Amino acid sequence: MSRVTSQTQLRDLREQYAAEMLLRDTPEIPVTSTQKQSGLAKKHVLLCTDTGCEAAEGTKIYDTFISELKANGIENEVNVIKTGCFGFCKQGTCVKVFPEDVSYVTVTSNDVPEIVTSHLKNDEHVERLLFKDPITNELVHLQHDIPFYKGQVRIALRNCGLIAPTSIDEYIAQDGYEALSRAIFEMTPQEIIDKVKAANLRGRGGGGFPAGDKWETTARAVGDKKYVICNGDEGDPGAFMDRAILYGDPHSVLEAMAICGRSIGADEGVIYTRAEYPKAVKMLESAIKQAEERGLLGDNIMGSDFSFKISVTLGAGAFVCGESTALLNSAQGQRGEPRNKPPRTADKGLWYKPTSLNNVETFACVPPILIKGAEWFKTIGTENSPGTKIFALAGKINTVGLIEVPMGITIREIVENIGGGVKDGKKLKAVQTGGPSGGCIAADGIDIEVDFDSLDAIGSMMGSGGMIVLDEDDCMVNVAKFYMDFIVEESCGKCTPCRVGTKRMLEILERITDGHGTEEDLTELENLSEVIQNTSLCGLGQSAPNPVVSTLKYFRDEYIAHVRDKKCPAGACTNMTSFRIIADKCIGCTVCAKVCPVSCISGELKSPHVIDQDKCVKCGACVDKCKFAAIVRE
Repeated sequence: MSRVTSQTQLRDLREQYAAEMLLRDTPEIPVTSTQKQSGLAKKHVLLCTDTGCEAAEGTKIYDTFISELKANGIENEVNVIKTGCFGFCKQGTCVKVFPEDVSYVTVTSNDVPEIVTSHLKNDEHVERLLFKDPITNELVHLQHDIPFYKGQVRIALRNCGLIAPTSIDEYIAQDGYEALSRAIFEMTPQEIIDKVKAANLRGRGGGGFPAGDKWETTARAVGDKKYVICNGDEGDPGAFMDRAILYGDPHSVLEAMAICGRSIGADEGVIYTRAEYPKAVKMLESAIKQAEERGLLGDNIMGSDFSFKISVTLGAGAFVCGESTALLNSAQGQRGEPRNKPPRTADKGLWYKPTSLNNVETFACVPPILIKGAEWFKTIGTENSPGTKIFALAGKINTVGLIEVPMGITIREIVENIGGGVKDGKKLKAVQTGGPSGGCIAADGIDIEVDFDSLDAIGSMMGSGGMIVLDEDDCMVNVAKFYMDFIVEESCGKCTPCRVGTKRMLEILERITDGHGTEEDLTELENLSEVIQNTSLCGLGQSAPNPVVSTLKYFRDEYIAHVRDKKCPAGACTNMTSFRIIADKCIGCTVCAKVCPVSCISGELKSPHVIDQDKCVKCGACVDKCKFAAIVRE
């Protein structure tokens, strides 16, 4: 593996490696007919091996492809590449075939022989493995025609699912390290900062603070040593945006950190990520080693006088370590709890030296900005929130997955177009954004644009990118209790408002959902929320009441039903719910009695059954299995 000793050599290597990538004919990689006849492999098979698809036979599928290609004598005509996340998690394991860009979904190892013999050998698509549009029932052959992908614009995720993350050559072929070479050889540190500022790249970790301003403040700070920190500690339930980039495109983060180091005068960077991400950590460590061997990290990068080294530090899974100063303490081997501010991280960060800290997604946006320009970046998104945002779309929605959308898109467009609508034809009730620190947006408010300012204005927030869809069966009081329980467990305990106040809020919510709440409890929730927001030490404590505040604002009628009528309108709070069999509808099929885990349903065959309310544990299994709507939840 030859070292890169100049900008010219890097560009020569890119041209050399790009030839092998030409078959992946996507909008990002224009390919001419002449280039396609380069004599290289005729087809590329891309296989997602990120955590979800890996659990669904990813490695076994890969091994089967290799053996089947050999058995059919075409192993030299087809390259099989393990990639990162395609985002289409609901349909995993996903397989793409280039140059056609045909997508196969829910592939198993048993499907591989047919893909090889039909498609790879005879150019006949395997229709049973194609995605079927749930609205039109038409089979969709090409990935960019699948509704899930149509509304997306990929910047941070540009290489995920397209390149082999184990190959630095493939990253270089995709303009990899070109931005760093420009930052070193063609730009001054201030010019780098000015370009990031001109793009108005705001922090994607949740706060939305302009990255360029942060870099400039750190550059001006006085210190004999400076650091660059990448925050890869995403602790929101259901969030996996950072993990997808760290595993699927690690070099994009390494390159951006080096660019930041060049701009602020730092020679060392640290990636702080979760120990629960072993695949991503292994990929990161391998990428760092490759970049050092190529002379793209380490001493005298590309033969210049700029040196920059990166290491990986693992956290123990504490939610609070997503807060910048708690992260710094943890990275220093201390208890993960926030520091008082000021001083700010830019002045006294890691080891109390000037430090610039950004999250994974923010860094991943930097190389394209330096290559394509600030004005290009600002053509996407809104004026105050340019660019894109990644969301982990989950909950009661037909198509869960990882999406990257332009700022300014509405929540309705995400839910109905990209996500395919609410599952099972149920009615949308709310969309929760921003994780435990975010808020719930009622169904009548989903035409709001997704950007930092709009979400903040209605009591929610962008957060790191969680987006959970809730339907008519979800109780909003119970949802608030879920998040508050999480917050109580994850509070570092350093300040009293968060440590004690959130615990009191959880106790009130438990009392309400158990059927013992009063209207005075609602006033107490509001008072506690205000105190915690105004007096907690860190941003996580200050935002802890958000799920309660937003649900009280938009779903107060549900709280009133719980405390005044002692009823849960959604039937989700088990202590306030009962099940009753309607005699006129029950035909005595005995199915309900068979599925009841506590044998509380009795009755003769072909005669109406009854439920013993004293024994019923209110699991709802009987309701789910009854085909005659004879059981009601009250």
